[in-house]
Amino acid sequence: FAKAIAAGASCAMVGSMIAGTDESPGEVILYQGRSFKSYRGMGSLGAMARGSADRYFQKDAASDKLVPEGIEGQVPYKGTAAAVIHQLVGGLRAAMGYTGCATVDEMRRNCQFVKITGAGLKESHVHDVTITRESPNYRVM
Repeated sequence: FAKAIAAGASCAMVGSMIAGTDESPGEVILYQGRSFKSYRGMGSLGAMARGSADRYFQKDAASDKLVPEGIEGQVPYKGTAAAVIHQLVGGLRAAMGYTGCATVDEMRRNCQFVKITGAGLKESHVHDVTITRESPNYRVM
């Protein structure tokens, strides 16, 4: 999120970030000791069978003839949308601190992006540690 804002975005698509919140549709499911929310994209077969097929120009198609453009599944349960947004804002503030920028405009003018290798990406995340308590802004899957 912070990288998108630094690169000039005035908004960002965060659907997958809020899909597991209390405010999103779907039931909370306990699976293998972890909480998830059921997820059904509007282009999924289940959603189309329940009425969104007209959105994809397939409203007159028999249910066995629908061509889905989405999936159904489950996403990690994340609590409230406010808590997720709080983490996004905190991440943006941290990025501004790392770059020494007092404002978003200053960060947009002064940020630099660098390419890293796949190995560098792996090294920059948690490794060689068994996480015993997850943070709200970092999930192990």
